[in-house]
Amino acid sequence: MSANYKELISKFTKEDYLQNNVNLHIHTTYSDGKGKYRNIVHQAKEKGYKNIAITDHNTIKGHIENPDLLGFVIPAVEFDVWYKYIFLHLIAYGIDTNAACMEKFYAKNKNETEKDIIRIIPKRNIYELIKAIHQAGGIAVIAHPACCWAINMDDFIKDLKNIGLDGIEIYYPYPRWRKYMKFAPLEKLDQIADKYGLIKTGGTDLHNEIL
Repeated sequence: MSANYKELISKFTKEDYLQNNVNLHIHTTYSDGKGKYRNIVHQAKEKGYKNIAITDHNTIKGHIENPDLLGFVIPAVEFDVWYKYIFLHLIAYGIDTNAACMEKFYAKNKNETEKDIIRIIPKRNIYELIKAIHQAGGIAVIAHPACCWAINMDDFIKDLKNIGLDGIEIYYPYPRWRKYMKFAPLEKLDQIADKYGLIKTGGTDLHNEIL
């Protein structure tokens, strides 16, 4: 990641996320979202967002095909990956979209970007993935961690930190079924982020056409 992206994300505040100045978790039709990439960006600019990140599942095709929008759009991708018995989503922010070290981790077809039954099949080694994210200049952030089936959330995050985790998605609304399937309170996750010196990010996990 260019140092500017990491610095940029580190400086976003809780108010930025809660007041809709920043949204770092958005999906488009390049994976399982309903909104078109350029339309989402247009809406974000119209609504006065500082920055957004488009985080399609396992693909950077949207960023490759819309390079003129990068800068306002932080290049990102949300990977499906396992750590031991725990399935999680790991977002790579600010990676070089031309980095060869990342190619093996991307989806090989559209089904791998949108079909849950296919996406949960283990394909990625989390140790190799985080190493590659860093080699590509990015940071690795765990998405909606309260949904992870971790018996001990502190130990889980500590282990990921030791592997190379850079941040935790804290400012997230947990809509739909996720509001009922939380395995740790957000206050606890906030404390864990502070404890291990992790960057705090946020976003709505948008899958609809309207931002």
